[in-house]
Amino acid sequence: MYELPSGAEIQNVITSLKSSAVSYLPEIYLSALFLVLILVDLIFRSKKHHLMSITTLVGLAGSFWFIWQQHAITGQEIFFGMYVIDEFAIFFKYFFVLSGILTVLLSMFSDELNHRTSGLGEYYVLIVGMVIGMVMMASSTDLLMILVAMELVSLAAYVLTGYLKREKRSTEGSLKYLVYGAVSSGLMIYGFSLLYGLTGETNISEISRMLLSNGYDPLTLMIASIMILAGIGYKVGAVPFHFWSPDVYEGAPIPVTALLSVASKAAGLALLIRFFYVAVPHGPEAGVLTPGSEWLMLLMILSVTSMIYGNVVALWQTNIKRLLAYSSIAHAGYILLGIIVMDELGTQATLFYMLSYLLMNFGAFLVAVIIANKTGSENIEDYRGLGRRMPLAGAAMTVFLISLVGLPPTVGFIGKLMIFSALLSKGSIFIWLALVGILTSVISLYYYMLIPLNMYLRESKQPLPDTIKTGILPQLVTACLMLLTLYFGIFFTPLSDFARYAVTLFGNQLY
Repeated sequence: MYELPSGAEIQNVITSLKSSAVSYLPEIYLSALFLVLILVDLIFRSKKHHLMSITTLVGLAGSFWFIWQQHAITGQEIFFGMYVIDEFAIFFKYFFVLSGILTVLLSMFSDELNHRTSGLGEYYVLIVGMVIGMVMMASSTDLLMILVAMELVSLAAYVLTGYLKREKRSTEGSLKYLVYGAVSSGLMIYGFSLLYGLTGETNISEISRMLLSNGYDPLTLMIASIMILAGIGYKVGAVPFHFWSPDVYEGAPIPVTALLSVASKAAGLALLIRFFYVAVPHGPEAGVLTPGSEWLMLLMILSVTSMIYGNVVALWQTNIKRLLAYSSIAHAGYILLGIIVMDELGTQATLFYMLSYLLMNFGAFLVAVIIANKTGSENIEDYRGLGRRMPLAGAAMTVFLISLVGLPPTVGFIGKLMIFSALLSKGSIFIWLALVGILTSVISLYYYMLIPLNMYLRESKQPLPDTIKTGILPQLVTACLMLLTLYFGIFFTPLSDFARYAVTLFGNQLY
């Protein structure tokens, strides 16, 4: 017969929840910002364009202070072990909030959004909601919490993708995103149910302990893991879970495309690292996730196919957003190389690469926004002759694309160098992966450099003014991102140390 909990037990639960809430302040603050933005939109509807964007910028910037306070309480598990505060989670909280700030800046500069006469208030609300979900994904250590966080990100992303609802490609991309997202979520939930059936636990640390102590059926675990990987791989955008990317990236507003290509991918990678490093048994005694095992081979296949497919298909793209979409698929493959290494150096390289990718990819999309504002086009052929007429935009785009290729002296070069170094440090078994990464980077050189070629060496077929003005603030942000891309390509120690800090405790627990 079921017994009601005693008063003391209820009091203990309440005390635990109060204690957990104190450690949950960044998420509470962002949730409060979410509600404030809804109220601001309702009250100041006629003046909301600039007010909403500025309020969102200030609000997101304010969350850095609450995240900073968590440095003193790392290593805590809160809400009965469903959520963790550690260096790894803090790293990604900074990452996601900064991504949100850059997305808001791009949105402020984007004419395709600002020319809308209504409905822009909810846009900023959804960006904050998406940031909240991604922050939760980085800290979740329970299957239920992981599912809630992922769905929060997905629901906001579906709406943001179709925000230009009067454009056919936007609604088409949103519908495809929804369909693929529903299928991947269903697969992941079924994988979670199999994992729960094997262990009777939902906490990922307890799942690992139960699998190692009680044993498991390898086939069932493999099926469950593959289904879960399908759900996470959909977020990462790796082959074969990439089918949504090109149409969604092309149909979404450019700032949303930038957010999806960087922050959403990073959220999936954060979850992938935490889940498969903790929940899935690894090491010689487990028989999986070791060189030559099925799991390692599966991740290798995903990485190699993503690098090859993304770079090869990008060769035929004429739309800048579709080109960067296939580029994003290829970069998912490069990032997976660091995860395959399965040690602290590989994880550090992965996190460093994500930081470099944030700078160069947001920078490339910012230039795409500026050019789209002036030309009304996203076609690469319409970039002809813009290098002389928009000197800062042309120079910045060239720097960002060189960084995406992975050439010195940019931060992208250091990111790829760290990834390949981590691979080679594990011995000859990973040399072929490094070679594939280098060869596919050479392929990417062609389609990336086609853009500067058009901007500087080919003249426009349409008459253009000698100088195209783009505004002081967009130029300032563009210059900052370009200088940071070059600066951290030479003085990369701060980013490297930050990445190393993020894996210190996390690495010691896993490797």
